[in-house]
Amino acid sequence: MTPQRITMITLAVADMERSRRFYAALGWDEAAGGNEKITFYKIAGQFFALYSKDELTKDLGLPIHARSTGTITLATNYNSPQDVDHAFADAITAGAIAITRPAKVFWGGYSGNFADPDGHLWEVAHNPFWTLDDSGQIVGDA
Repeated sequence: MTPQRITMITLAVADMERSRRFYAALGWDEAAGGNEKITFYKIAGQFFALYSKDELTKDLGLPIHARSTGTITLATNYNSPQDVDHAFADAITAGAIAITRPAKVFWGGYSGNFADPDGHLWEVAHNPFWTLDDSGQIVGDA
């Protein structure tokens, strides 16, 4: 077993169709196997999923509190500040909520943050200390 890995990230969503439209507007393509309760996206050896908040509550046997989002940030890195600006603008056009507009940050990079329609936080960033391959994956140990 390889413990240091993540094979799927799942976000609970209140309105599946709204979330599907949002991620489609960002250019994400759905993978096979989804239905009205779950949507899958293949991402570089992993899956990203949207799952009905009601169904997840049933699966867990626990309530999902309204303030349960925002405790993590998902991030996408880009090759330049201009690419970050473009990704941020695309997200806002798709219906995201602007949290922090892209700008130079204290650690030497450039980043901004938005929330998807369910309040899940995303960062779009350029890290000048990382190299990305043609598919956008971090090369080396970063």
